[in-house]
Amino acid sequence: MSQQVEIRRADPENAAAIASVLYESFVEFKSLYTDRAFAATVLDRDQVLTRILEGPVWIALRDDMIIGTAGAIRKGDSAYIRGMAVLRTARRLGAGSALLERVQEWALGEKCSRLFLSTTPFLHSAIRLYEKFGFRQEDGVQDMFGTPLIRMEKILDLPARPVR
Repeated sequence: MSQQVEIRRADPENAAAIASVLYESFVEFKSLYTDRAFAATVLDRDQVLTRILEGPVWIALRDDMIIGTAGAIRKGDSAYIRGMAVLRTARRLGAGSALLERVQEWALGEKCSRLFLSTTPFLHSAIRLYEKFGFRQEDGVQDMFGTPLIRMEKILDLPARPVR
């Protein structure tokens, strides 16, 4: 019997599997990226290891298989979500939403007032997921090595501090 999606913090030993998830999740869109932008999106094992050291990276598991990943890094009073991916065969299982929930929990614990991310305009299902989760597109289009990028943000409601 299949179990629910589990989210946990990635260990350095997960780096190769995370790199594989990134590649497998984006390879269907490779022709829409420039070569440099695709390489910047699908990190190798060593790049994933660096990210694990820079900030938290989570993995989504189902039946003990890594089916998704997301990372975050603090930038000022914001949390930047990066390296989010879910395997094509695992989409619609709730892994993306569960990963976003975990990142948001972390960001709130870090007292961040907003989440933000960059995505490409052709990742329609990812954009729908982000919008459903409360993200809104910022104005303008950016560029990653010749591939268009849009930025999205979500303002977080920080818990009120008790009055003393």
